[in-house]
This record gives sequence, structure tokens and C-alpha cells, in this order.
Amino acid sequence: MIGYIIFGLLLLLAFYVVSQYNWFQTTKTRITAAIQDIGNQLKRQSSLIPNLENSAKGYLKHEKGIYEEIVSARKSVEKAAGSKDMSKIEIASDAISNLIPKIQVLVESNPELKGVEVVTRLMDELRDTSDKLMYARRVVIDLSAEYNIKVVTLPSNIIANMFGFKEQKGIVTSTEGEHLEVSKDETSDPKISI
Repeated sequence: MIGYIIFGLLLLLAFYVVSQYNWFQTTKTRITAAIQDIGNQLKRQSSLIPNLENSAKGYLKHEKGIYEEIVSARKSVEKAAGSKDMSKIEIASDAISNLIPKIQVLVESNPELKGVEVVTRLMDELRDTSDKLMYARRVVIDLSAEYNIKVVTLPSNIIANMFGFKEQKGIVTSTEGEHLEVSKDETSDPKISI
């Protein structure tokens, strides 16, 4: 009877070890896939930006600054898409995210551009891609956090150490700077005037 109990406990332990190992492997693969999705969205942007650049050339001749920012953003996206360096990917993604509101203000302040279907469509595509990038980043952050919690907490950390699973970096951001501080203006309710 005791032999059956010991055999049952060993079977449960083996099942636990296998399930934890599979969880670590699956989550690590999902983190890699999420990072690849960020690269995929950057490649999508890289394809869209030259189209926006060509379309914008004709419509935005008088807005040389915006045009130069589009060119700069396109170059940074192309460079980041080729690397798997999350910091470069973040910088390129931020360049696009910062460019969208500037182009939107330009389009809104110039009625003749509002009706230009090409600019509007490309703006929608860029916004959609930017949203997908934010979602992909959120997935990397969430999966990395979940993975890292299991790597450092009992009893799953025993399995992680047995098979050499290490913490995942996820998306690296600075731990110092203004982005971590909330100003008084940012805490007040926004005022909207129509």
C-alpha cells in the first residue's frame, strides 16, 4: 500500500515538473513571438511610411519640418526592424507615435488636406499600426512579468533553476527621469472647449 502511495506521489511530482517545464517553454516562446510581432508591425510601418512620404511630398511642400520628420522616422523604423534590439525598436516606435499627432494637426489646420483621401487613409493605417505596436508591447510586458514571477517564486523557481530558465528582460525602460513623475497639471481634470 505504501508503495502505491509513493508511486502516486512520484507520478504527481513528475506531472508537476513536466507541466511547469512546458509552461516555461510555452511562455518563453510566446514572449519571442510577441517581440517578433513588434518587428512585424515596424516592418508594416516601414512599408507605409515611404507611401506617406511620397504622398506627403506633394501635399506638404510648405511643411518642410514635417517632411523631414517623416524621412527620419522611416529611416529609424527600417534600422530598428532589422535589429532585434528592443531599445532601438522602442525609439523607432516612439518616433512614429510622436509624428502622428503632428501630421493630424497639420491635416486639421489645412482644410484642403482634410479631403485628401490618400493622406487620411495613410494616417488611419499609421494610427492602426501604432495601436498594434502598443498592444504587442503590452503583451511582451505582461508575459515577461508573468514569466519572471514564476522564475523567482516557490515552487516554480525550483523547476526554473533545474532547467536553466532565466528572467526575461521584456521591454527595458529607464528607471529614472521625467516620464516617472506626474506633474500637478497632469493630475487635474482635462478641460474641453468646443
